[in-house]
Amino acid sequence: MFENLIRRVLTSLILLSILLVCLFLNKYSWLLLVIIASIICFFEFNNLTKKIWKRKKKSIYLSNIISFAYLLFLIFSSHELYISGTITEIVFVLLICIFSDIGGYVIGKLVGGKKLIKISPNKTISGSIGSFMFSLMPIILFLIIYDYTKDSSFKLQVSFSTIILLTLFLSFICQVGDLIISYYKRKAKLKDTGSILPGHGGLLDRIDGIIFAIPSFMIVSKIFF
Repeated sequence: MFENLIRRVLTSLILLSILLVCLFLNKYSWLLLVIIASIICFFEFNNLTKKIWKRKKKSIYLSNIISFAYLLFLIFSSHELYISGTITEIVFVLLICIFSDIGGYVIGKLVGGKKLIKISPNKTISGSIGSFMFSLMPIILFLIIYDYTKDSSFKLQVSFSTIILLTLFLSFICQVGDLIISYYKRKAKLKDTGSILPGHGGLLDRIDGIIFAIPSFMIVSKIFF
């Protein structure tokens, strides 16, 4: 478990580093990165659907249309957040997703217990609780950074209770995204969505929560903030 955790954390840190470089460089590098990631995810998801519906071309075409449309919305959401919000807001969302994923893995493995849902037998209730708990860590991190730097970009712009509810909501969305992709992998009888990340599987395996959290955060921001 410890070895897998280390690899999981290292992969997350590498992906986060790439994200941060593109994010802080300019809006075009950020947009290009999201487009490239979306293309990779599209082909990985397409591979799953081909395994599931081998002879049902209409089902494959329909799933491709839906996934393509959604990934276009992901690209739009990522761009919209960049130009209308702040970079630290995007970083905050990314950190919630990463900590939520790590918390689910760590607590799920250490505690175990009752399964969360049948479509993903490796997911446990304890792991889900761990995801919620760990997802709150970015709030603490931002509070510490603001306390030391007084950088207003790290200051919570809404009430403490609101930011906690928002964080828990995004953690929930991450977990739902993970379950959706797990469901398709189970149906396709595949362990991973791809092999682009040696020893870790496909890109979709690692960012399944992020691709659902970013659009959700954009929608919530537009409606409530």
